[in-house]
Amino acid sequence: MGRIRRTSLAGAAALGLAVAALPAAANAGPSAPPVPTYEVAKGAKAVEGKQSTADAPLLEAGNIYEDTLAPGERVYRLNLKNDRSNVYVSAVARPGPGAKVSYGDGIAVEIMDTAGKSCRASAGRASLGYDPVPVSAAGVRWGGEDQDCAAAGVYYAKVTRTSAKSSDQSRWPLELRVQREPGRAAGGPTAAPSVWPSGSPAALPGTEAVGRSGGTGFNDARALGPGVWRDELRPGQTRYYRVPLDWGQQLGLSTELAKARLTKDFGVASGGLAVALYSPYRGLVTAKDTSYDGKQAGITLEKTPPVAYENRYASDSDVRPVGIAGWYYIAVTMGGKVAEFTEDATPVPLTLRMEVTGTPAKAPAYTESLAAGGFGVGGADLAAAKEGLTAPEAAEAAGKHSAMRVVAGAGFGTGTLLLLVLGGWILLARRGRGAAAG
Repeated sequence: MGRIRRTSLAGAAALGLAVAALPAAANAGPSAPPVPTYEVAKGAKAVEGKQSTADAPLLEAGNIYEDTLAPGERVYRLNLKNDRSNVYVSAVARPGPGAKVSYGDGIAVEIMDTAGKSCRASAGRASLGYDPVPVSAAGVRWGGEDQDCAAAGVYYAKVTRTSAKSSDQSRWPLELRVQREPGRAAGGPTAAPSVWPSGSPAALPGTEAVGRSGGTGFNDARALGPGVWRDELRPGQTRYYRVPLDWGQQLGLSTELAKARLTKDFGVASGGLAVALYSPYRGLVTAKDTSYDGKQAGITLEKTPPVAYENRYASDSDVRPVGIAGWYYIAVTMGGKVAEFTEDATPVPLTLRMEVTGTPAKAPAYTESLAAGGFGVGGADLAAAKEGLTAPEAAEAAGKHSAMRVVAGAGFGTGTLLLLVLGGWILLARRGRGAAAG
């Protein structure tokens, strides 16, 4: 496949995957184990979306849900407050291994009021190419910016899957996440920035690469920071990474796919290497792909705009999603068609070069903490990026650290108590000796 494309606003180019091969001696190579599948969030709640709003199940902020989705629409209910908060509903659809998909297949998420009217600028869309890889889109209720949808009450999140008649029609697993961004205090910008430093990264790092294995999806994405990182990919596989971007910071990124073990004299797959960047609420920021001939391929993304609240007012679809600080996600895919001229079982070296520029700026004034919604960048996030931890690993490390503090505190308390008891015994013994002498 390659890339996952945004289909709203400016359309992306079609992702044809064509492999041309000249006659050559067949070389099946070693048998290939299955590519690892998407890891679902632990504790995800089962839910069943409905075609009618009358029966729509409730989704609550802070939770992750699991459903399945056939071509068509499913509706979910939201109970929202009039507190100027923004609520993001993301949907990750996961085609099965080997599922037939085509250009134009994809998903969309939009937020509606009880009259069935779409909230302003609420819809997020993303499309597949010709590889069955996870695809994510997010819908937004702009409680602070959209007065028509600012009132408290019931709203609906509608998830739509589009599919060509010749494409796979089976139900796909669907992961839903609801995140709440607290309301902003009075004041602050209300218009898009007029200018910002853009273009390709000036000089990405050229240091020795450090090995870090990417995850299968958003939930186990490997944390990265500035530097050069080494991983590996197999045909049809997508690796996920995450990087913390604070207010005012920009991300520069390039990826390089090295030489594979060829089984044919010549072959090429357009879209053989693809990179997609997602926002902290799993909405697509930008995506790019290139052909791969089994020898070398590379992609450099344009630098993101500095993370700024006012970016959400921009008309540019590559600027608008970079409107909140937090973990940004990178998905790198090797097209499945590459297996037609390379050894599928032999992973190909992947290099990521990353820079994060800009001094962290002061956050906008919010009425509550961003952390509860899964946003913002704190010391623990920076530590996770430095150590290369996934979210589950970071949570486990934090739990162990907390437990060690409790044990240390308990040990200190027990030691103090023992010293007091021993001191009491010594004092009583001395008094006893004094009484006997008298």
